[in-house]
Amino acid sequence: MTYRYITTPIYYVNDRPHMGHAYASIHADIMARYLRAAGHQVLLLTGADAHGEKIAKAAMQANEAPHAFAERHARSFEEAWRRLSVEPDLFVRTTASTHAEVVSACLTRLFEAGEIYLADYEGLYSIGQERFVTDKELVDGKLPEDKDPPVLRREPNYFFRMDAHRDWMRQLLLDTPDLIQPTQYRSEILKLLEEPIGDLSISRPVDRLDWGIPIPWDAGHVTYVWFDALLGYVSPLGYPGQPAFADYWPSVQHVIGKDILRTHTLFWLSMTHALGIAPYRRLHVSGHLLGSDGRKMSKSLGNGVDPLKAAETYGVDALRYTLIREISFGFDGIISNTVIEQRLNRDLADDLGNLASRALSMVTKYRDGCVPAPAAYEASEVAIIARATELPAMVLALVEEMKLGRAAGQIMEFVKQLNGYVASSAPWVLAKDSKASDRLDTVLYTLLEALYSVSNLLSPVMPGKMNELRSLLGVSAEPRWNSPWGHGVKPGSVVREGILYPKRPSGIGDDV
Repeated sequence: MTYRYITTPIYYVNDRPHMGHAYASIHADIMARYLRAAGHQVLLLTGADAHGEKIAKAAMQANEAPHAFAERHARSFEEAWRRLSVEPDLFVRTTASTHAEVVSACLTRLFEAGEIYLADYEGLYSIGQERFVTDKELVDGKLPEDKDPPVLRREPNYFFRMDAHRDWMRQLLLDTPDLIQPTQYRSEILKLLEEPIGDLSISRPVDRLDWGIPIPWDAGHVTYVWFDALLGYVSPLGYPGQPAFADYWPSVQHVIGKDILRTHTLFWLSMTHALGIAPYRRLHVSGHLLGSDGRKMSKSLGNGVDPLKAAETYGVDALRYTLIREISFGFDGIISNTVIEQRLNRDLADDLGNLASRALSMVTKYRDGCVPAPAAYEASEVAIIARATELPAMVLALVEEMKLGRAAGQIMEFVKQLNGYVASSAPWVLAKDSKASDRLDTVLYTLLEALYSVSNLLSPVMPGKMNELRSLLGVSAEPRWNSPWGHGVKPGSVVREGILYPKRPSGIGDDV
């Protein structure tokens, strides 16, 4: 048995989920579904990061206790994943006692090993990113992702000796070129590691912030939110001694956004090295989602698209498909209502939906809705069978590299091939020739069996609609990965007509 462990970020729950959260989680979910379909034992983890200064501040503004505030928002994330067909196996909360025990144990172990020390620190502190920053990171006096400039702070902090692990991290990245994908992010971190990176402040004094996991040996400090949250990747597996950790951790692949690249490289790699935890197998880093104005989506700009509203308007499967097809993972790209609408109308309604509608309609019209048995295959059918047979392996190879858009693109090219097959074989002409009855049976059967293959191949991307397609084809709703040709639709079974993707009228606009 092979184990695979896929994680989303442990989302900071100071507000409701936005499209960036949906983008990462949907990619992770689709990867997990493909790997599970291929026979791997898969765990998909997501979760809620509930500690830190921003949570405490937001809770105060909402006139709620921090725990109640964080719990309310954590539930909103769980509900969002349900509505977006994201099905995590694990949902970690940093407020859970089991997680706090792991954090405390790790802190104690590092402290006793001399990896943590107490010192006064004075520097610029970003409240938005909840970390100290350097002058060279600032653009026009602030971090590009922050609304407000950092503030000057002087306070006693416990520090983790992060810089002591710099040479090891640099060598790891040099020896493992594919550890961080796409490779431009590896290059970015390697450049940072050419110079000292400093040590990491991992505590906050309780007289300023008391919302967090206490430092085990000093009740006057709580744990820095990032040190706490990153351990949320291992605590649900029962680190260090439970079998699940030994089984799943060696295969771990993190899916993150590039705004948290440094924390998942400099912070997390040095932490795992100090703790004796093997580094992650792969870090998949997404780019920024841009609004229709070409600027990074943000609440302040009002240029974002609400993922739940988009799912309600266009259908959750159309949204999931658009998010992997429109932007190559790792690069910046625009997501707008217009973009989703175009993908729905062109790719899904015109190409796939129309293919299914025509095939089912012709079987209904020419064979009373019963699946015919094929006669002799000709060259055109042999080409289709060959393509359907080779696609599962091709798709999985792309999925392993988080090239989900290219994987779906290969399947949609197959859909175009099938549409071309309809045009060249002309079933409506064959239906008028009594001598072409066997040929018509072969063409109709080929279309139905190929649609069954498509439904299996696209099921991880669009689970709802592909279940619906299999139902129309009269087969089991459960997808079957790499099903051999001829093991899908059964001659003599009954199909039903239906419209998978009703087209949307154009011009809805890009309102949030």
